[in-house]
Amino acid sequence: MSPSTPAVDRRADIKNKHRRAILGAAAAIMRERESSVFSVDELAARADVSRRTVFNHFASIDDVVIAVFGIELGAVVERLATIPEDPGSSMFEDLAETVRSTDLVPPMVYLTRVLGGDEPEPTPKQALLAARTFTEISTGLAAEMQRRHPGAKALRINLLVGSLTSGLLVIYQQWFIECGAFDTVQTRSTWTELVETLLESLRNGFGAR
Repeated sequence: MSPSTPAVDRRADIKNKHRRAILGAAAAIMRERESSVFSVDELAARADVSRRTVFNHFASIDDVVIAVFGIELGAVVERLATIPEDPGSSMFEDLAETVRSTDLVPPMVYLTRVLGGDEPEPTPKQALLAARTFTEISTGLAAEMQRRHPGAKALRINLLVGSLTSGLLVIYQQWFIECGAFDTVQTRSTWTELVETLLESLRNGFGAR
């Protein structure tokens, strides 16, 4: 039986349907509770799938949570894809425009509250989940950058994207400490300042006086 047979396609459709159901159910639970704490049984019941099906797609609840956060922060990748391609634009300029023009405050508020934003600083687990989430979006950004700049070496793209997403994690944690999980004029101003500090650091390097 060839890979393109209807039976194979149907199995792939069912698999995709189950994954979407699991992620949709997890997102609903997380928004209702403003928490990432729930059981596999609760998730399976909400998604109308078996426990086994959940584990066929995800190794743990944490992996489900990270996938949901990745969707929330996926606006960064989506925004990069919509920026008009300019042959004269550098990879850094593309990424800088993406970060400046993407409204990351709402998803960061969501991420912070769901992870337990009542604490003055991220707990070790919160920091780990946030780090894994930002790492997730770097894969999509790198793929889109490779499409936009086909002549660039993969290593240079990965270094630039990795530096940006790591920096976003650092300023997110700083924003969390300074602002908490609130979307206000002041917290948005603070985020904008932190973004510009990050971009200036990436543009000029850390060796300059």
